[in-house]
This record gives sequence, C-alpha cells and structure tokens, in this order.
Amino acid sequence: MSSPALPPTEAGEVLLLCTYYEDGQANWGGVLGDVGGRREGDVIVLGEGGARLRVVEGIGWDYLHGGDVPALVPDGGRAAPVAVLVDIPVVAGGGDPLLVDLVAVPGRGVRVPASRLGEILAGLLRGEVRFEDLVRETDVRGVYQGDAGRPAFPAPEPSERRSFPPLPASSGALLVRTCFDDDEGWRALLDDVGGIDEDGWVGADLDWDEIDADDYPLTAQVVEDRRYEGLLPGEVPALVPPEEHATLVALADARTFAWADRPLTAVDLYDTPGQPAVLPRRVVGSMAANLEISNMDFHDFVLEEGSDPWW
Repeated sequence: MSSPALPPTEAGEVLLLCTYYEDGQANWGGVLGDVGGRREGDVIVLGEGGARLRVVEGIGWDYLHGGDVPALVPDGGRAAPVAVLVDIPVVAGGGDPLLVDLVAVPGRGVRVPASRLGEILAGLLRGEVRFEDLVRETDVRGVYQGDAGRPAFPAPEPSERRSFPPLPASSGALLVRTCFDDDEGWRALLDDVGGIDEDGWVGADLDWDEIDADDYPLTAQVVEDRRYEGLLPGEVPALVPPEEHATLVALADARTFAWADRPLTAVDLYDTPGQPAVLPRRVVGSMAANLEISNMDFHDFVLEEGSDPWW
C-alpha cells in the first residue's frame, strides 16, 4: 500500500513527521519535549532562529523510510530543504531524529541531536548550512558531529543532479553495477560471488553445508544497466521501491575494479539513508545476512577513520 502525500509547507516551515505507530497511535517518544521551543497549534517554533516545525502524524506513514519521503512531497511544496522523521531508532532505540534531504540529493539522511535541531534547521533555511556540510561531519552512526568517530569513506557528492530510474523491487539485496570500464573485472566479480543464475541472481541456490563463515556468500539480485552508471550512495535510497523494500544495496563502482579485494560499497537504506560502508567483497554477504535477521546494525560495518577492521 502506498503512503499518502505529505502536506505542503509554508516558507520557514519544516515537517516533523512521525513514522512509528503503536495500536494505531503515533509514538513520538520524548522528541516533542526534547526539541524545545514553543507550541503554536500544530507548529513548534524553535529558538532564536525561528525555524518552525509542523507536527504531522498519520497511520499511512507508519514505517515510512527516509528514502521514500521525497516522492511524497507535493509539487510546489518544497519550501523546506529537509523533512525531519521520528522513526523506530528514535523512539525504541534512543536515537536522534532523522533529517532527510529534499533538495540537493533527495532521500539521503543525517541524524541530528534533538537539542540542536533548531540551530541546524535555521542554518539550512537561511542557506548558511548545506546538507553536504552535515554529511561530512557525521560519525559512524550517521549522527551529525556525534561522538562515535568519523567514517573512513565519506560519500562523494555529485557535481550536478542526475535522473536515475527506480531500482527493481526486491525484499533481498541488490548488487548494482555503476562502473562500466572493466568488463573482465565485472565477470570476475560475478564468478567470485558464485556466478549469476538464469533469473539474474547470485547466491540464490546455496549449499548450506559448504558455506564458509569467513567468506559468507552474498545472495543478491544483479542489476547491470548503464542507466545506473555513476550512481552514488546518497542517490540510492530514493530509488528503492517502497512496496518491497530491499535489505541492502551494494554498488560495484570504480573502486571495486581498482582494488585487489574487489570491495563493494554497501548503502544504508534504513537508519541513515545513503550512508556508505566500503567493504571487502567477502564481507558484504555477511552484512546482508546479519541485517536481514536484525542481528547487527549497518553502523557495525562502518569503520572509524584510521581504525583496523574487525573482520
């Protein structure tokens, strides 16, 4: 079932959207108090900067992912550069609200402490802060100026907006080729992950008795389409169909074919949409499997700059 469109915003307004519901009721956790400010009906006015949060709730947005938000903004309604989501990691995990980019690279996300939301939104609305500035200063958990260390591989930013088609609907993982300079290297990569079957999957027919825990196989639908050439991590979340949401998208990019261990760029679709983790090919299968059963989080695979990998 598709989610309803979001209400339009006035100048100076940003939507504060609840995406977590229990027994049909919005669960905001402590966010409405944590952000501070004063209440004017369904609007919270934040601090001296005067940013206005319009509080929005509705069961139709239950479990809405950050990458799905841009498609729900009505035409002509993009007065705000971002939307703010209060999702499961905020309410159930004690995390920070998720800012979703609606302008520069729609669908990517950054988490921001509720206590700093006013100053950050004011800077964005005045044009003094860009979303790219927030992305560069996130920690391994995707929190702006957090305390969990800097990621080793910050996402590159495109120099101009491009249009990509939606990715295939899949409840599993997707392996997307984004570099087409090395056909031999691409074939070698597919061989490394067990070869592609007639339905376009790798790792679909595994012999569980022969699985190597140190080289866990990747099960993924393969996407080889030149329309995705140059696709960057931050651009991925908005391309994932919401009806059947993929567990993980792994990009085979230029780095994949230049480095000896054929690393893939895994992209977070949930906690911090667009956050990348560059991993050796042999680790991505383990990541996908652990994410699918909620045994580990995406940030467990994002390295702090200068740290040694645990794998």
